Amino acid sequence: MKFSIITITYNAGSVVKRTLDSIMQQDYHDIEHIIIDGASTDDTLSIVEKYKQDSDNAENGHKIEIFSEPDNGIYDAMNKGLAKATGDYIVYMNAGDQMHAPDQLTKCAKKLEEKEDGCRPAVIYGHTDLIDNDGKYLGPRKHTPPEKLSWKSFKQGMLVCHQAFYALRELAQQIPFDMQYHHSADVDWCIRVMKEAEKQKLTMLNTHLILADYQQEGNTTKNHRASLMERFQIMRRHYGLLSAVAMHAWFVIRAAIKLIKH
Repeated sequence: MKFSIITITYNAGSVVKRTLDSIMQQDYHDIEHIIIDGASTDDTLSIVEKYKQDSDNAENGHKIEIFSEPDNGIYDAMNKGLAKATGDYIVYMNAGDQMHAPDQLTKCAKKLEEKEDGCRPAVIYGHTDLIDNDGKYLGPRKHTPPEKLSWKSFKQGMLVCHQAFYALRELAQQIPFDMQYHHSADVDWCIRVMKEAEKQKLTMLNTHLILADYQQEGNTTKNHRASLMERFQIMRRHYGLLSAVAMHAWFVIRAAIKLIKH
């Protein structure tokens, strides 16, 4: 069982080291780590190159590949990584985010081995904790994964973030990120992966593990308004207009309640 971890970087020198360290510390040995850099002009590449050298010297069984060239944004870079992956499962762990625990891939592999039907699920998923820009723990993500995940689960919002969403490679590579979205293509991608899984009668595996520490000030958070507008279009596309309106009305009410409390 091989895991492909894809990391997207661009001028991420201030945060990328903790991401790389969390992957280096994984005690699972069959890891392919693909780093897609958008031609960074800071010290990102020197940090990444040193990480590759340290990993090679450690002989930890991790295969690291680095690609650096200009791209058309984060989802273009994520598509490049997706196309290059060769592992059984793909997970995105972008600069600033980190693997939650050194043994999480080992535990995921064990849970796969223990499946009674012996079939590989389309998606392995779990919980997410939040961290700030300095990597300090903030608490659990407010959205929690359902016991049984399906594409319909995301009617209630993105209940599983893509850093805790491990997709079967042979399925995921049929479904590239939609480049019409600049801030929320990950939401659309997860839904489409799960829709295809349902068509193929593939299952989802809930690990009940915390799988990622997500940097709260990411692309979506920094572009909150534009992200909400894209999410409305995505919700409408997959669930219909009424569901999209109802969900975004709830977002507005929830934000108002939060302001009143503070």
